[in-house]
Amino acid sequence: MLSNNKYLIIAGILSSLGAILHLGMIIGGPDWYRFFGAGEGMAQMAEKGMAYPAIAAASIATVLFIWSAYAFSGAGVIKRLPLLKTGLVVISIIFIIRALFGIALVNYIDHPYYNELQARPTFMVVTSLICFIYGLFYIVGTVKNWSTLSAKST
Repeated sequence: MLSNNKYLIIAGILSSLGAILHLGMIIGGPDWYRFFGAGEGMAQMAEKGMAYPAIAAASIATVLFIWSAYAFSGAGVIKRLPLLKTGLVVISIIFIIRALFGIALVNYIDHPYYNELQARPTFMVVTSLICFIYGLFYIVGTVKNWSTLSAKST
């Protein structure tokens, strides 16, 4: 096992919190979708009892829980997961790309498909900053344990 790495532990905790909030939206219903910025369209679909908002939120929660497991594994808190080094690098890149893409959507892309996102610039900026911070914790933690991430567990 690897030695504990506070950056990856924090990354795992943050990803777990994000996952829990996404599950909370399913339980909390339309008002929670609105409060957390999922958009009026998602809130209205939830009000109508449509499955899509819950499926989307549950899917995001699942991915975030898996990513938290990779962070905890990289920190040596839980058993080593398959493709650990690759997984942590990919997770880091995805968070950073999401952060940059979210800002680009608000500032530079003018397309009808993105009108709802452009109408919610605060949501896009805040979630982009959150993703950037998450990504930084994953990157710093991964770099810190870089030489030991490839080692086979005993």
